[in-house]
Amino acid sequence: MSARDFVRRTILHNLTLKLTALVLAVGLWIAVSSSPPAEVALNVAVIFRNMPADLEISSENIPTVQIRVRGPEAIVRRLQPSDVHAEIDISGIKPGERTFDLTHQISVPEKLEVAQVVPSEMHLAFDVRATRVVPVEPRVTGKPAEGYRIAAVDPLPATVEITGPRKVVDSIASAVTDPVDVTGVLAQTTVTRHAYVSDPLVQVTNPRTVQVRVTMEKEAAPSKTHPE
Repeated sequence: MSARDFVRRTILHNLTLKLTALVLAVGLWIAVSSSPPAEVALNVAVIFRNMPADLEISSENIPTVQIRVRGPEAIVRRLQPSDVHAEIDISGIKPGERTFDLTHQISVPEKLEVAQVVPSEMHLAFDVRATRVVPVEPRVTGKPAEGYRIAAVDPLPATVEITGPRKVVDSIASAVTDPVDVTGVLAQTTVTRHAYVSDPLVQVTNPRTVQVRVTMEKEAAPSKTHPE
């Protein structure tokens, strides 16, 4: 291939299109470069990378991080929370408490910089993940019909499995169900209800629902006494 053919095929081919793209790229670069600086605050959730399979975060409240990003206004205006990442690598972490410096855990798009991170540090507690079986306590509401009383309340199954940080799991005595209303029940009824634990760090894993069988019976009639 001669030099003339090379120039014609690689440089002159679609020359108008190439020049248009070049002009647009230069114009965009000039617009961004000359754009006045601006700053925006974004609330971003923290991502925990390399979480050990047998570990749980035992801190109840994990706040979002407010990240203030500074850069050319043209870019800042288009910035979305999903463009900014706050990540903590916890590979090899052990049970206990740790404090992480968030100022070095933030990534932002090119041409932008992190102006401030609030909070700048995050204190977290970690515990070994534990699983335990606890009894189910049905939560009964409502007023039995006149002349009737509750004879028995039987959850089926009578136990559920819970999981969470070991210290919290060990403190749980039982799981409760959503309310079971006995108003108007005269004999027996069976309803399906979710079982749950009030502590947000612990979840019911198996089964998540139970059947609650409520049995009613008539109250014994009061004995009558006759005067002598």
